[in-house]
Amino acid sequence: MVLMTMIARIVDGLPLAATMQEDEQSGRNILDYQNQAKMLFRKLGPQSPTRCTIETGPYLFHYLIEHDVCYLVLCDRNYSKRLAYSYLEDIAQEFHSQYGKRVNTVTRPYTFIEFDTYIQKSKKVFTDSRARRNMTNINNQLQDVQRIMVQNIDDVLQRGTVLSELDSKTQNLSMLTQKYKKDATFLNTKSMYVKAAAGCIVVFVFILYFWIL
Repeated sequence: MVLMTMIARIVDGLPLAATMQEDEQSGRNILDYQNQAKMLFRKLGPQSPTRCTIETGPYLFHYLIEHDVCYLVLCDRNYSKRLAYSYLEDIAQEFHSQYGKRVNTVTRPYTFIEFDTYIQKSKKVFTDSRARRNMTNINNQLQDVQRIMVQNIDDVLQRGTVLSELDSKTQNLSMLTQKYKKDATFLNTKSMYVKAAAGCIVVFVFILYFWIL
């Protein structure tokens, strides 16, 4: 069963479109998974895998990145991974066809919320048992889904946190290093002036001593 579909822009994680439904058998609110998806979008970047499956509780996130847009679906674990990626490819193709030229210009979340109509239509096709039997040709054209990386949502989000903290610590260390260099330069200059002043005093005293004599 497909529980949630979300589309977001990679550059900043801005949600562009979404659709979801509650799972009465799950004790966890679907909004919790939506929040996980939003955090995941913010972790993704140009170097992220273009296809990935992520475990989260009793479900799986499958995502596909095309044209700097991430297409994500939340499914039951027993839902075919091959069908999930077929579904993502279908909505990715249609979404890019309709909104590809506008993706980088929008600033408001869920600007393309009307795309939900197509998502619902596609979801019905990919969950209908009779339609699924007629998709052999589409499935055969997909890459081997068994090779797609599988990760855990906590590991993915925690890794992003650790990297963020490491980057922050690196920046702080760089600032401290620069401050140390400035302080060292100031102390060296001050030391030179002190030594010069002491030398002048000695010479002055020496000249004064002989002048008095």
